[in-house]
Amino acid sequence: MILKAKERGNAPQLGRYLLAMRDNEHVELHEVRGFISDDLVGAFGEADAIAKGTRCEKYLFSMSFNPPEDVNASIEDFEDAIRKVEEKMGLENQPRAIVFHEKDGRRHAHAVWSRIDSERMRALNARGSREALGG
Repeated sequence: MILKAKERGNAPQLGRYLLAMRDNEHVELHEVRGFISDDLVGAFGEADAIAKGTRCEKYLFSMSFNPPEDVNASIEDFEDAIRKVEEKMGLENQPRAIVFHEKDGRRHAHAVWSRIDSERMRALNARGSREALGG
């Protein structure tokens, strides 16, 4: 998988982007975990609201998963790659959303985690990000 990641804020804008059809033939909200809301806009609104209780501006960790051009990855392949990254980064218990995009017959995935530990109201460091990205 080709991985691209960054820490970011502005969850409402990211939610709108991930659900937009303008650049994609198909968009699928695959999973929303750890949020009260079960839709992406509501879940990301929660992440935004919780982050306001901290000084963290880049309260999301967003990663795209793109298989090489000659590989047709299954849903399970994406889920496995996301799980491995999540474990390396220490984000296993954090709220997460997964969205699939399809463009020109090729599927890729976006996984987004909240970095805010809502019990301690502190941002988690995305540990191991270089290793998770293969760098």
